[in-house]
Amino acid sequence: MAETENAVTAVDEQSLRDKIYVVRCQQVMMDYDLAEIYGYETRYLNLQVKHNINRFPDDFMFQLAKEEFENLTLNISTSSHGVRRI
Repeated sequence: MAETENAVTAVDEQSLRDKIYVVRCQQVMMDYDLAEIYGYETRYLNLQVKHNINRFPDDFMFQLAKEEFENLTLNISTSSHGVRRI
């Protein structure tokens, strides 16, 4: 979906909760989930953040370590309530 075609998607409370994970003792959302909610492709969301980084708090985003990513994807794929399977 192109940037000009974006539209915020209505998300029910439970679906939103299912998109929140705990990493480094903080609640986080994955970039692809945020992009879906805001009607962007993930790459465009990341590009907007990169080009407008001064508009975001310092702790807005971080890169997962390989082990964190593997643990998170394992938890997502074994989740009984999650729809996304990585």
